[in-house]
Amino acid sequence: MTDMNLKLSEVLGDPRIRLIAADAIRKKDISEDEIWNKTLARLREDHFGGDLRHGFDRLFAAAESGKWYYPLYSGAECRENPPREGTNLVWFPSPDPGAAERPYILLVPGGGFVNVWNLTEGWPVAAQFNDLGYNVFILTYQVEGGPCRLDREMEDFARAISLIRSREKEFGVRWDSYITCGFSAGGYLICLWNVAEKGHTAFGLPGPRASFPVYPWVSLKLDAENADDEDDFDPESDDELFGCTPKEAAESPFEIPDHVRGFPPCAVFAAAEDTLVIPEHSRRLAAALEKHGIPCRLEIGPTGGHGFADATGMCMAGWTERAVRWYESLQRHQE
Repeated sequence: MTDMNLKLSEVLGDPRIRLIAADAIRKKDISEDEIWNKTLARLREDHFGGDLRHGFDRLFAAAESGKWYYPLYSGAECRENPPREGTNLVWFPSPDPGAAERPYILLVPGGGFVNVWNLTEGWPVAAQFNDLGYNVFILTYQVEGGPCRLDREMEDFARAISLIRSREKEFGVRWDSYITCGFSAGGYLICLWNVAEKGHTAFGLPGPRASFPVYPWVSLKLDAENADDEDDFDPESDDELFGCTPKEAAESPFEIPDHVRGFPPCAVFAAAEDTLVIPEHSRRLAAALEKHGIPCRLEIGPTGGHGFADATGMCMAGWTERAVRWYESLQRHQE
């Protein structure tokens, strides 16, 4: 069991996890941050909450198996397009033998489209899903460089599913039976993966059995309604993310609530006091799903802000179990 008195620098310095250590928070040099020299116990008290130790325990167990880290692109592909470098899947198999009969979970941490927070929204959450009997793949996706980043992140999703398909027997999963779960920006990405024009349909791949967006950002129109100044919402261009201006994106398939037709059942989670991504994003998504007759479970906790992740010790504790039990109840009703 990982010692809570170890500093984050010491834990990430362990050679067993060398391949993924730099992506604890992708594209953020945390060695320059105050968290670097704090113990896991202090980080829990001062910064993140949640159960970082459980995440590290499962990460070390996965790494020790020797089959855990899978780059999504070849060296030649990364040289052709450098932002692909380091894009990967990390494989957390559940110890439950029944996991092979359940969908696996494709887990997508958030980070504002500029980072990927595996440290909090990846490894600890995957560990919880493992405990519940679900195999998990954690996706570290592209977050820099060039125009139309969202389109390239959809390519990362497609490459991830294709990699799982190519190694289906090795992983002991059914490649086409999966659930997506994503946080904040990752919550947006798993929703975009469900949009016919942008996601799995466009790549000729099967969609997920269910999606679990957690404090997702989903609506440019909502941002526009809440902007103090129109110029704040509509900069000259936003090619890095959309390939167009936010105003143009709001009238396109990038506006999730306007394009939910064909979505799978969704369990959506947020906190009432979230000021970074206001819970109205979750409410608007749920309303759109319900309008189209798509099963939806919306839970907004009474306290807490953005980034509750696995929510250990918080009012949203247990959301992972509530999500999978809700999904399982839908399956029983269909039988």
